[in-house]
Amino acid sequence: MADAPSAPETPPEAVPWTYRVEAWVAAVGIRILGMLPVDWSSALGGAVARRIGPRLGIGKRARSNLETALPELGAARIDAILRGMWDNLGRVAFEYPHLHRIKVFAGDGRVEVAGLDNLERALAAKRQVIMFSGHLGNWEIAALAGGQFGLDIAQIYRAANNPLVDRMLARLRGDLGELIPKGAVASRRAVAALRRGGHLSLLVDQKLNDGIAVPFFGRQAMTAPALAVLALRFDCDVLPVRVERLRGARFQLTVYPKLELPDSGDREAGTLALMTNVNRTLEAWIRERPEQWFWLHRRWPD
Repeated sequence: MADAPSAPETPPEAVPWTYRVEAWVAAVGIRILGMLPVDWSSALGGAVARRIGPRLGIGKRARSNLETALPELGAARIDAILRGMWDNLGRVAFEYPHLHRIKVFAGDGRVEVAGLDNLERALAAKRQVIMFSGHLGNWEIAALAGGQFGLDIAQIYRAANNPLVDRMLARLRGDLGELIPKGAVASRRAVAALRRGGHLSLLVDQKLNDGIAVPFFGRQAMTAPALAVLALRFDCDVLPVRVERLRGARFQLTVYPKLELPDSGDREAGTLALMTNVNRTLEAWIRERPEQWFWLHRRWPD
């Protein structure tokens, strides 16, 4: 199994002092939170975010996204969803120092696992898999699961802007699997992982300035086609993986049956069809638990 590489090294003189201060503050926070029990740390994060989050200007984007995506909701329901969103985000942030302690398959009740047979069936058939999820619940749980299950898995993620903080987060995620930051080399490294017989994991609900237009909550959203392009090229099983926060720092991880690969013979049409199915899957999850999604994304054009 490939070790998880750290973020690309940045020469010390190239790191702005503001990044150094930010990284120092993050390191102190991680140390302090790491001394708390995970349930206490999670609860504290939720409380802090519920108090501070609604005061931030970015909350207007979340409200606008909700009003556009789910116009049938009233103001009171939207307010409740936004409070839940801030609570979830705060919990996710304050759970990072404890990620290495969360054992998905330990059977201790921290993470309930369902649908694992869908993954086992693919592996028994010698199939390579591409697992996808979105920013729901604590999405890092899905990333932990693949490595802890023993897969040779490459995980594509969006690197933090601060390279020092990004390296900290990489260490907190652990050393199970290969971490591939999005960017110019991501496609090449993802192809290399599949060529060696490995598997992929990625989040697919972030906005792109390029990509392809795919329906999402009734509107066209620029969507990264990489999942479909790679699945069709390497004939991989595509498995949806959902993380739900049940209560506090306890979760359910569900592996769903594979999505059918289009067989039209038209690669461009097949890519659009598969990504439409992916977005439809994400949309269904979000509709069920809207307070657990990251509504702050610029997911649709203004």
